[in-house]
Amino acid sequence: MNNKRIVVFTGAGMSAESGLKTFRDSGGLWEEYNIMDVATPQAWEKNQSLVLDFYNKRRKQTMDAVPNDAHKALAELEQKYQVDIITQNIDDLHERAGSTRVVHLHGEIMKSRSSRYSDLVYEVKGQDISEGELCEKGFQLRPHIVWFGEMVPEMERAMMITRQADYFIVIGSSLEVYPAASLIDFAPSGIPKYLIDPKAKQLPHISRLEVIEMNATEAVPKLVKKLLQDV
Repeated sequence: MNNKRIVVFTGAGMSAESGLKTFRDSGGLWEEYNIMDVATPQAWEKNQSLVLDFYNKRRKQTMDAVPNDAHKALAELEQKYQVDIITQNIDDLHERAGSTRVVHLHGEIMKSRSSRYSDLVYEVKGQDISEGELCEKGFQLRPHIVWFGEMVPEMERAMMITRQADYFIVIGSSLEVYPAASLIDFAPSGIPKYLIDPKAKQLPHISRLEVIEMNATEAVPKLVKKLLQDV
């Protein structure tokens, strides 16, 4: 183990290769749901039953999915580097692949939290969060997800981690969802940076950026092998 720090930022393209689709793939719809009906505070106020049903289905999809070769390769980096993964994804595939330091910007599908007290967070027992299932202070449990229109509480921590990077890798992100997409701007200018995505484009304002227009499962194992050999 050396003291070099690799910070990895992963987006929907990472989980898509494990079969988990995003609403951006289908014009703002997740299966038959309009995203504004299930992923906003207003949706929760209007129809808790619908919101819970939507996330219960997504939780089952997550439990049925398995980590792909890109997830597994990132876990291997911990053999030689200090690795921090910052993800927009709400699944637990990074953890199940073996990564030990994961920051979830947009929440975690496998957890619930109090609808009144945001610091009361619980592991979901079984597969579903049910109506009438309450936190210890008597308020309905909701998915532990950052909905559209809500603050991103882990953003400050993610920026602090990114500022300490010796390498910065973006995987499976369009870099279009803010504030998360701005993270690359906080990486030190002199460090190597990689952007892996089939639709990746060069970012003229980012120095030392290598763009790799490939899928995560194809590109990440190759990059990890190179980084492990460089130690």
